[in-house]
Amino acid sequence: MLRVTDGDAVRVATLDRPTVRNALTPDALDDLRDAVTDADQPVVYVHGAGDAFCAGADLDVVRGLDGPRGEAFARRGQRTMNAIEDSDSVVVAGVDGAARGGGVELALACDVRVCTPDATFAEPGVSLGVFGAWGGTRRLSEAVGATHAADLSLSGRTIDAETARDVGLVSRVAADPREVAEEIAANDPAALRELTGLLSMDASREESDRAEADAFARLLADDPFEN
Repeated sequence: MLRVTDGDAVRVATLDRPTVRNALTPDALDDLRDAVTDADQPVVYVHGAGDAFCAGADLDVVRGLDGPRGEAFARRGQRTMNAIEDSDSVVVAGVDGAARGGGVELALACDVRVCTPDATFAEPGVSLGVFGAWGGTRRLSEAVGATHAADLSLSGRTIDAETARDVGLVSRVAADPREVAEEIAANDPAALRELTGLLSMDASREESDRAEADAFARLLADDPFEN
C-alpha cells in the first residue's frame, strides 16, 4: 500500500493502491505516519500512484463501522495527520489527479501543497451522509478561510487546480510537483527544521516572537555562514 524510497535529502512516500485510487485503510494510515515520523531526510514528498492522489478513507472499511469503531477510525486518522503536521521534516504533498475527502485532509496536513494541472479536489462526504473527520474541518478553514471552507464542505463540489490555487488550497500548480520538494530540500536542513516548527505554531504574538528569536539564535550559534 505504501512504498517508501529514500534519497539523500528527500524521502518519497508513494500511496500505492491505484486500483482503488489509493484509498486509505487503518493500516495504511499507520504506515504513512511511520514513514513521515521516521524520516531522516529534511523533506518528505507524499504522492499517489496511478491517476489519483488519494480517494480518502477506504469505503469498504467505513461501511463496516459502527459508532464506537467509527470514532476509533477517526482518531486513528487524526493521529496520522497530526504526526504529519508536527513532523520535523518539511512534508510536501504532490497532488496529481483526484484528491477526495481524506485525500484532501492528507494534503492539508502537509506543510506545502503543490498540484498538477490535472488535479481536482472535493469533500464529497456530505453526499454519503458523513464527512472527513481526520482534522480536515479545522485545517480547511485555516487554509482557505471560513467562507470557502463552508462552500467546499457543504456543497461537496469538485474544484480544479486553478481554483484550488486561487482559494489557497494549494500554493502552486506545477507540471512536476516533486521538483518543488527538491527545490525545498536544496536549502539548509537546520533552517528548514526551525522554520517548519515556527510556521505551524499556535501561539500568542509574544510567544511566537520569542520562539522566532530563539530559533534564529540557535541557527547563528552553529555558524551557518562558515559552512
